[in-house]
Amino acid sequence: MTVRSVKSNASDRKSPGDVGGDVIFNIETEREMGGRWIAEIADIPGVLAYGATEKAAKANAYALALRVIADRVEKSQKSSQSILS
Repeated sequence: MTVRSVKSNASDRKSPGDVGGDVIFNIETEREMGGRWIAEIADIPGVLAYGATEKAAKANAYALALRVIADRVEKSQKSSQSILS
């Protein structure tokens, strides 16, 4: 995979779309040579998503992050472990 480093001006601290400001992530984006965008939330390992546009990549990463957090919450309810680990 060839990635040209074209980071967004700063990490995006806003939630995409109409989502309220309750859940905020730092989203870093880069544009690949082929034109598609990749967005990563480094604070949550494995949360990396693609999109045809920067906005779509951010929305996909945001949705994935919420799924990862929900999965951790579900697992922590089944055992006594913290969702932060």
